[in-house]
Amino acid sequence: MRRAGSELTHLLTQIDAQAGVAERHLWLIALLDWVRGGGDSVPASVARVQQLLEAVEADPETRQRLQDWWAALVNTVDITPLLADFGFAPRTGLFSELTERLRRKLLPSTPETLEASELFTLALPYAFDAQWLIALPEDLLHRWVAVLAPEDAHGTRWQKTLLDAITYCAGQILSTGFAPELRLRMSDAAREAQPFHALIRDVESLRIEVLHSLRTTDRLEETAQRLRTRLEACRSAAASVYLHFEDNGISVGLVFRLRQLRTRILRVRELLDCVLSPTPHLSAARLLAHLVQVGQERRSIRALLSSNTSLLAAKVAERNAETGEHYITRTRSEYFAMVGNAAGGGAVMAFTTLIKFALYALALSAFWGGFLAGINYAISFVLVQMLHFTVATKQPAMTAPAMAAKLKEMDNVAGVEEFVDKVTYLVRSQVAAVLGNVLVVFPAALGLAWLWGWATEVPVLDEAHALQVLDSLHLLGPSLLFAAFTGVLLFASSIIAGWTENWFVLHRLDSALRYNPRITAFLGATRAQRWAHFLRHNLSGLAANISLGFMLGLVPAFAAFFGLGLEVRHVTLSAGQLGVAGASLGSEVIHQSAFWWAVATIPLLGALNVGVSFYLAFLVALRAQNVTGVERARIYAAILARLRSVPREFFLPGRQVA
Repeated sequence: MRRAGSELTHLLTQIDAQAGVAERHLWLIALLDWVRGGGDSVPASVARVQQLLEAVEADPETRQRLQDWWAALVNTVDITPLLADFGFAPRTGLFSELTERLRRKLLPSTPETLEASELFTLALPYAFDAQWLIALPEDLLHRWVAVLAPEDAHGTRWQKTLLDAITYCAGQILSTGFAPELRLRMSDAAREAQPFHALIRDVESLRIEVLHSLRTTDRLEETAQRLRTRLEACRSAAASVYLHFEDNGISVGLVFRLRQLRTRILRVRELLDCVLSPTPHLSAARLLAHLVQVGQERRSIRALLSSNTSLLAAKVAERNAETGEHYITRTRSEYFAMVGNAAGGGAVMAFTTLIKFALYALALSAFWGGFLAGINYAISFVLVQMLHFTVATKQPAMTAPAMAAKLKEMDNVAGVEEFVDKVTYLVRSQVAAVLGNVLVVFPAALGLAWLWGWATEVPVLDEAHALQVLDSLHLLGPSLLFAAFTGVLLFASSIIAGWTENWFVLHRLDSALRYNPRITAFLGATRAQRWAHFLRHNLSGLAANISLGFMLGLVPAFAAFFGLGLEVRHVTLSAGQLGVAGASLGSEVIHQSAFWWAVATIPLLGALNVGVSFYLAFLVALRAQNVTGVERARIYAAILARLRSVPREFFLPGRQVA
């Protein structure tokens, strides 16, 4: 306590209203550091504020110097932008705000500033500051006002500052509300109501009622209520834009602007409450505490991306959920249809595997080899899609959102049972697809490689390369790690698919293809209609397949450039490679332990491909669906109970609807 007293005495002797801007602000920062102390005890900080006040009140000279310092501060630093604009992006774009936050994180700030927001961030940088500010009692705050600004005992200057901040916020709200990209997406009722038109008028009416010497309480309350009603109407008009997003896709930039608009409306309400508060000193402390919390959020890049991309994640998950429903089998007929579709996919992938080894013979550089491999994979995946076949690992990232949607319906036992049913459908759908792929791609690739060797009398792979393939698939090697990494790529392709379809719908490109005069003149009206219909229903799959193909081909090349040594292990392609290696080595391969180690690896590759991509997609879907409070232990127990009682359901369907 004695040390704290000596530090306070030292600080008080350094008060200098004639010092430069940087020195005055550094003194403020040092004083607040002393108030904060260790940052672990709110009562201790409040006690230091009390101690500081008593020391100033006891010494008239110190009190006068502090008043002069305070006058210099408020005359050089305008607090209005702090109250009105702190926490908001200086520009209206998400990516410009992201750049600004990165700049603030990486570059230091200077106390030699006249910007109140920058000084506020330097002086009150910790979340703890909000705690001790809000704990300050009213009588203490009232005494501080009397010490710092005795000439403004009625708080007229503070009221004018609040009203200026409200006017500034209202102007920003008006500007955003009149932006064409928002107005065109508002509902017809919102546009006809014109809530933004009279906002400034209502703010000016409030200013007159607050500052007019003959104002009455009734008129002031009526004016304030009218402004609140106007703000609510503006908020409702902006919220109607989200309904447009439901049918026409999400724009992250527009979501960012809408969130800024909504937050500005809330800021005006807070400022209005301060203007009308019967305890203005407490309201001011609470407002400053709130701004400290805003400052914490303002620094967070994660919070920015999370809040502004959640709707895009929801739309991506929603579109993947619609696709994912087609990959979930419920009946025996659907199950065996899935096996058949997966068998067709396996046959196509056998040719893909053979072409991949043919490309190796070209001895291209890493990039061009990966690029051609990506083209090979992409064409094969698109061909599988066009033939309505299935590649097993493409399913889980699509089916996860469809399952997550069911988590909203788990308020009762029936909901839990329905979710467990969905889990069993999903697991056996994956089993069916993996079996169909692997049981066909292996013999098909083996047969094609054998035919090639018989026709040319030269095996597809020489012995050294065939053994290298077996070694690369060894169970005790890094294959399982690579399989998990491939699951990440599978998940990424589903995100690209959902984002691409959302972009296509948002910009109404299907309508442009149908009706744009230049396009219809070039293609013809009938062909343009067909193209529009085809892309609207197949673009998501095309984006997923093409992006996955190029990622499987190019990511290992880029990883090798950085010395990471990452490879991909796709279960279907790996099974095909095993078949080609077996055909190249001949019947003696079955006597080699490396072959059986590779065979043992295949089912684990499938499990990791499917499991990782499903898990990541499920996490995104849970976030997008805002699923909270789910009793996960109850869900896990129900799944384990089903697995113990009827394990067959997870692998094969019953004779009735499962």
